[in-house]
Parts: sequence; structure tokens; C-alpha cells
Amino acid sequence: MPTKTYHKLVRDRIPEIIEADGKTCVCETLSDENYISLLDQKLNEELAEYQESKSLEELADLLEVMQAVVKARGWTLEELERVRAEKAAKRGGFEKKILLKEVQG
Repeated sequence: MPTKTYHKLVRDRIPEIIEADGKTCVCETLSDENYISLLDQKLNEELAEYQESKSLEELADLLEVMQAVVKARGWTLEELERVRAEKAAKRGGFEKKILLKEVQG
């Protein structure tokens, strides 16, 4: 059976799922620094997948990675929501569908 090389961050149960399928895999536990770096890469990967598919499932994957980033950086979801709400209060959200075309002066 051919070997596929991935070298990417995967969800916690993926090795278990691979082995349940009768395959073997080689994994390592990352340092905090490498984990955050690979989470940042995973954010880009999941965003690209969402942009291609526009599916709720891919958007959920993006949210899962965002939650992992928050935790890995020592923040809380409550802090993230507070910052989001503060920005929305000061600058608004995106509900009005405004396209800024140009500014003069």
C-alpha cells in the first residue's frame, strides 16, 4: 500500500479513525509554538475550503480552528466576543451591506 505524506494539523480523533480503517499513521505532538504556527496555516486552509464550497460544514471547520487559536493564544471565547462587540458598537457590523466605492479629500 502506498504511503501518503501530509505534514498537517488534524483533528484529535483522526489518528484513531485512520487506525480503525486498518491503516497505520505516524504522528507527533507539537510544541506550543509549532501548534500555533500550524493553527494559523489551518485557518488559511479552512478559509480557502469555505471560499470554494460556501458550505456550512466548511464554515463550521473554520470556527473550530478559530476556537482552537483563541485557546492556544491564552484568550477566552468571552474575550473574543467582547472585542467583537466593542468593534461592532464603534464601527458597526456588516448588516447594511455597504460597499465603499471611493472617498475624496
